[in-house]
Amino acid sequence: METLTRASQPKLKLRGIGKEFVLPRTGEHTVALDSVDLDVARGEFLCIVGPSGCGKTTILNMIAGLAKPTSGTLTIDGKPIEGPGADRGVVFQDYALFPWKTVRENIEFGPRYRIGATMSRQERNERVRQLIDLVALNGAENKYPYELSGGMRQRCAFARALANEPDVLLMDEPFAALDAQTRVILQEELLRIWGEDDAGADRRTVVFITHGIDEAVFLADRIVVMSSHPGRINEIKPVALPRPRKPEIRADTRFQELVEEIWQLIRHEAYAATIKA
Repeated sequence: METLTRASQPKLKLRGIGKEFVLPRTGEHTVALDSVDLDVARGEFLCIVGPSGCGKTTILNMIAGLAKPTSGTLTIDGKPIEGPGADRGVVFQDYALFPWKTVRENIEFGPRYRIGATMSRQERNERVRQLIDLVALNGAENKYPYELSGGMRQRCAFARALANEPDVLLMDEPFAALDAQTRVILQEELLRIWGEDDAGADRRTVVFITHGIDEAVFLADRIVVMSSHPGRINEIKPVALPRPRKPEIRADTRFQELVEEIWQLIRHEAYAATIKA
């Protein structure tokens, strides 16, 4: 297994993770994940790629506490993950914003209703203002989701996920529904929001699910390449590209070579999954 050098104690640790589903109508058992071992370092940006059906989202949901493994253990800071928690923020592909709430109200929701929350109204207002500045939604504070572009909705989703100041940010294909230009812009914005220019200890830990290999190479410190039927870790690829990542890095030979290496690892299963679909 890949040896971590960022910290002696990983932020997230997965050991022997297996997940089995039972189809309600037939009672048939399907093994989605088998024997997944993975460490995620503090402040690391980790991407997970692989063919459809390899268990990427299942892993994310288990880290989020939204699903439980059939076997194995998951820990955060050495403590078992037993359910959702404010220490983990989740950003979904479909934004999952409250349509009846404004941008400001969506972002404020977590700090306002979090169990055990102690923030005053003034503190919440200041926190929301800082996040609106961070994600560049100034002027859109009082708009509803239907009044926003796709990119603005996803910025709002970022801000809402950050509102509880989570240690870990979990992102499930957050740019998949966006056009190519907006996707590239938000990839750069995400690295800025993550704190790419900051010291590693000051960054949040990010686990990012994507089908886009070039997206993973642009964003990640390491890339977990999955195989399917059942889902297992095929290989873990370090991304030895300098930070901060500039748009022109995409034309770098090292970038293109790594994209091709990862594609060759998953291409046969990716074709098979497309044919089945």
